[in-house]
Amino acid sequence: DFSTLDLRHFYCNEELRLNRRLCPEIYEQVLALRQSISGASFVGNGAIIDYAVMMKRLPADRMLDRLVDSGNVTVDQIKTIAIKISDFHASALTSEDIAKFGSLEQISYNWSENFLQTKQFALTSLPQSISSTIQNFIEKFIASNNPLFERRVNKGFIRECDGDIHTGNICLTDQGAYIFDCIEFNERFRHSDTTADIAFLLMDLDYHGRSDLADAALSAYLEASGDLDCAGLINFYKIYRAFVRGKVDSMQLLDGGITKKARDEAEKRAKRYFRLAQGYCLRETLSPTLFITCGTMGCGKSSLCQQISFELGIATFNSDVIRKQMAGIIPEASVNVSYLNGLYSKDYSYMTYRKLEQLAKDELVAGRSVLIDASFGILAERETFAKLAEACHVECVTLYVHCDYNEQLQRLNERSSRGDSVSDGRIELLEKQISFFELPDLSEANIIKCDTSETIYQAVDKVYQRLFKL
Repeated sequence: DFSTLDLRHFYCNEELRLNRRLCPEIYEQVLALRQSISGASFVGNGAIIDYAVMMKRLPADRMLDRLVDSGNVTVDQIKTIAIKISDFHASALTSEDIAKFGSLEQISYNWSENFLQTKQFALTSLPQSISSTIQNFIEKFIASNNPLFERRVNKGFIRECDGDIHTGNICLTDQGAYIFDCIEFNERFRHSDTTADIAFLLMDLDYHGRSDLADAALSAYLEASGDLDCAGLINFYKIYRAFVRGKVDSMQLLDGGITKKARDEAEKRAKRYFRLAQGYCLRETLSPTLFITCGTMGCGKSSLCQQISFELGIATFNSDVIRKQMAGIIPEASVNVSYLNGLYSKDYSYMTYRKLEQLAKDELVAGRSVLIDASFGILAERETFAKLAEACHVECVTLYVHCDYNEQLQRLNERSSRGDSVSDGRIELLEKQISFFELPDLSEANIIKCDTSETIYQAVDKVYQRLFKL
């Protein structure tokens, strides 16, 4: 409530107090905005109009979201941030009143509110099927983990946290990491389990496609905090953070004053957040699995793989990238050779598949699922990878990707025009590939047909229907 001058003064002081915990050098003081002859001014003795928080300016080009998107952040920098958050949590206030925000009643209420408030977006950003998947998972998780939630309260892990630790609120400079702009206006959003606080950053890194950085941050946080129970709750709170972000972006769809472009962008972000939240739920039930694709150039294999990898957190290895890395060529470099020649000769393809086989084995032996993005147009190669899965005692699933032929030609043409793809597939090569291609049949187990003529979300949903019986 910022309706009165006194309330605005109070919350400015709260903003100063709370943000100085993590960012004391940046938040300087609360200033009174006063009336003057020349207009509003921060100097003089005129009547107070309002209050403002005085801060030092942080460099926009050093904000973590920009650094992550441009690939200019290191694992060590992320670990430094995680350790700083751990130290902050260790000293954050806790009390009997704060602890109430970690009760089962409060956690259940928060989720009930989320599901109720997002029902109105069933035809836009949050389809009922995704909402139901998330709700079913959350209800089962809470019901089966009552002792864990109670232990968090009893051990003092419900604290006066930051509440808004994401990449847009972190700045990396030569002087260190500045974490700013915490939640000062709502205790319910700030008082939480410390796991919920670090989970926001981890989810945001996942959202930006940097799960490797999220894993590094979690590892550093666990080591620094010694919080053993955190690992069992982190996915639960990642779901919460992704869902709330999806809800916040969806609320913009109700604003009649925004432009169509802004509305479309908000809906796109919201869908991505909600699908990530669903992915966190589904990956909990997925046993280690070897996924391989099968399909001709331009059919949509890589787009499908990228989306599944994002949602389920599965490592993906692309044959075109691996092939070029082995040859010492940057992945985006165009290699214009005739079919089955040069870098795409049978011998070089054989070596590429052996490298992919080793990469897949490494993931499976570590107990993780893996997705191999390659054409797999030769039955013998599919059988080789099926045997690998059998040797590792995991399931092998073949994603047979296809689309309308005219759509395929259009994609290849557009891709060639852009010149930004790692694939060297071209229209003039497609017919030759089709003539040599050994299509999968019913004799091969666990084949899921994926028609990418529809939206990528529709294609992924059909994969999930088979995998998870949704």
